[in-house]
Amino acid sequence: MSSSSGRLFRVTTFGESHGGGVGVVLDGCPPRLALSEADVQPDLDRRRPGQSRLVTQRDESDRVEFLSGVADGQTIGTPIAMLVRNKDQNSGAYDHLANVYRPSHADFTTDAKYGVRAVAGGGRASARETVGRVAAGAVARKLLRERVGVEVLAWVSRIHHVRARIDESAVGFDHVEAHPTRCPDPEAAEEMAAAIEQARRDGDSLGGIVTCVARGVPAGWGDPVFDKLEADLAKAVMSLPASKGFEIGSGFGAVDLTGREHNDDFVPGPDGRPRTATNRSGGIQGGISNGEDIVLRVAFKPTATISSEQATVTTDNEATTLAARGRHDPCVLPRAVPLVEAATLLTLADAWLRQAAVDI
Repeated sequence: MSSSSGRLFRVTTFGESHGGGVGVVLDGCPPRLALSEADVQPDLDRRRPGQSRLVTQRDESDRVEFLSGVADGQTIGTPIAMLVRNKDQNSGAYDHLANVYRPSHADFTTDAKYGVRAVAGGGRASARETVGRVAAGAVARKLLRERVGVEVLAWVSRIHHVRARIDESAVGFDHVEAHPTRCPDPEAAEEMAAAIEQARRDGDSLGGIVTCVARGVPAGWGDPVFDKLEADLAKAVMSLPASKGFEIGSGFGAVDLTGREHNDDFVPGPDGRPRTATNRSGGIQGGISNGEDIVLRVAFKPTATISSEQATVTTDNEATTLAARGRHDPCVLPRAVPLVEAATLLTLADAWLRQAAVDI
């Protein structure tokens, strides 16, 4: 089913942008993990709308409610259901789109597939669907941190033409959260903010890149051939709204190097296991983690909804024009950071449980 993902750590998200609420059912979380809403809410706060002047001003507090799977402050091994109620939905704001296809949205393709669509907010195609992923990702974060020692952190490394210039190995959570752009390079962050504000004034939008690093992943996670760890990660992040590209390690830059330049030499590790002198592999070799940091990058397109007039057609295939109205992000990158983290965390939690079965 298209709303479910994972094999052992399995999530199913539900809800529409302008319905009663959105959420997730998480199945496969091990029992006896201390867990409360307070463990999940911080990640939802980083994803929610209205958190800064750079994002949509839809007013949602996104307070999470546990419906099942947790008792006396700990997981009990049964499915964990989490709900976030929609508070500031306004379906009527989309009435003018009932017979018009928005350029670069899922309107036409959804009609082509199902013959019906949720007009208000794009339904399941809305980024509001990701509330459930982020909530489940927060559970995965605590599980991986406490049981394995894995930490996952993402940040904005590029918006349009502005690039961060940083030492990726030294980036911490406080650096990322120090600026509304979630770029840990203070100078670049100011330039990014200015570019986003200008795009908003111009009735336009901007895209960019989120970089994500997973630290502390041991060697051995993932499988060869079809279930390679980087393939699972790619599917997870490329299922996020507005994602358009994925690379890991050296990525597309590998084509500029020779084999001698690109290979990661092995050196003796201090813990008795081999390490690599460089990390152009991005922490994965042969589809299996090698114990180095997993470093990936995700490209996001400019937001499809813009206030400038665009050419389109009606549902009767008649030419018309459309200028969007309402509350929309001029750039999705600041709010995409927790989405990329969640996708990575969910993939790694599933990989850990699958490896645990091998290690028995």
